[in-house]
Amino acid sequence: MKASIYLVLATLFWSGNLAVGQAAVNTLTPLELTFWRWALAALPLVALAHFVERPDWRAVLGRWRVLLLLSVLGMACYTLLLYTALQHTSALNASLITAANPALIVVMAIFILGEKPGISGWLGIVLGLAGVLLVLTRGELHRVFSITFNVGELLMLGAIAVWGFYTIISRRLGLPAIASTAVQVVMATVLLAPAAIAAGVQFPATAAEGWSIAYIAAFPSLGAYLCWNLALKTTPPATAGNFLNLIVVFTAAITVMMGIPVTLPQAIGGLLVIAGVLLAGRPSRSPEFRPA
Repeated sequence: MKASIYLVLATLFWSGNLAVGQAAVNTLTPLELTFWRWALAALPLVALAHFVERPDWRAVLGRWRVLLLLSVLGMACYTLLLYTALQHTSALNASLITAANPALIVVMAIFILGEKPGISGWLGIVLGLAGVLLVLTRGELHRVFSITFNVGELLMLGAIAVWGFYTIISRRLGLPAIASTAVQVVMATVLLAPAAIAAGVQFPATAAEGWSIAYIAAFPSLGAYLCWNLALKTTPPATAGNFLNLIVVFTAAITVMMGIPVTLPQAIGGLLVIAGVLLAGRPSRSPEFRPA
């Protein structure tokens, strides 16, 4: 139950990242957003890990190679791809492509980890994707076949592939979740610093830019990555990936808060997504995902 709450919170925070990020890239570059996102989150995460988990830092740093790989994948590459994509496509299209991530993670888990989803897992993914399509097409499913991909959509495809590998590797990490995330964030900050200096990255000059960076550092960075890694301690990658469908529902909710009314297809689609997430995450007597 705790893992499901963590996954819901992570997707909620990432939904806000899409909306805030799309607005922020109008005045800030993807490198600026990515660098400040991790630079501001690094020290709070290290402190949180130290006082909450009290990890054996020597043992954590002993896995520096895999942590460096995860930092490059999940912190640097994924985030740069995401913000660059938002320069060319809408948050709604980005969330549509993110909805393909659960199926991608299932395939990766099968080929890389040898896991096999059970019937309820597959049914949950199908329901979730069906709900996503209803939400995004407003009930006009034929629009799916007329969607064309631009540079932004292609970059998002690359981003979800990177995130799939991040999820698969994180599942087998076996380190304290907060400490692991903290080390990855510190590594990303150090790795991105030379590029940031060379590009002349400066602290946000306006209040709007400052609030955007503050939100991105606090919630999509600290909150979401922490919740995601905590959930992966007990949740198979494919099951966790199915929760990413909630990003579309939360994105739709944000548009409602902005004054855009919700339609019946969107409401039904949202219920299907939630049902799919609950079904995929439902515990069973036999393992939902078992080694081949």
